[in-house]
Amino acid sequence: MRVLLVEDEPSLRAQLSDSLKHAGYAVDEIDNGLDAHFLGDTEPFDAVVLDLGLPVLDGLTVLKRWRSSGRMMPVLILTARDNWNEKVAGIDAGADDYLTKPFHTEELLARLRALIRRSSGLASAVLQCGSLTLDTRTSRVTLDGQSVVLTSHEYKVLEYLMHRIGSVVSRTEIIEHIYAQDYDRDSNTVEVFIGRLRKKLPADLIETVRGQGYRLGPV
Repeated sequence: MRVLLVEDEPSLRAQLSDSLKHAGYAVDEIDNGLDAHFLGDTEPFDAVVLDLGLPVLDGLTVLKRWRSSGRMMPVLILTARDNWNEKVAGIDAGADDYLTKPFHTEELLARLRALIRRSSGLASAVLQCGSLTLDTRTSRVTLDGQSVVLTSHEYKVLEYLMHRIGSVVSRTEIIEHIYAQDYDRDSNTVEVFIGRLRKKLPADLIETVRGQGYRLGPV
């Protein structure tokens, strides 16, 4: 899953970026509101972590512009301590959740998981497709109760498909959601990861829809 991280304080941005990447997210980092608005308006993200106190263009304005242009990705705003006015303004502008600085990284990760889950219409942190389960909290995958060992990229592809069960997902869409913008994207790698997943999972669990992409569904 791909996250846009917008924070102008270098050390906090680096800390959050490392934590998000360690949790398995593809992360695009931005340090100002103008570039954040452009990237969020032109690239697909599964969630955004948005500081409100940004240079060039403040976070509240960025958020309002995204929502007015129809951008509906979940947004978690970061606000200053005890500034309830910012919280109210952010929620009214279209934020889905907020965290007050300082905060624990684990809480941010938990809130992000919940936002992404809800945006996909899912209620539980454990995603299930037939006898296949994926725990988004621990990155653990099981089949018939037995652990399935996946590489990081195999996991990312499967996780995205598990969030879109029953829907046809194109190779391009998968690429855009598992890699950050500055990554050397090659759509052929998706075929490789799908092939590997089919060897580790029931072969017909992931269906190829000719000319369109892939669909995950229970067998």
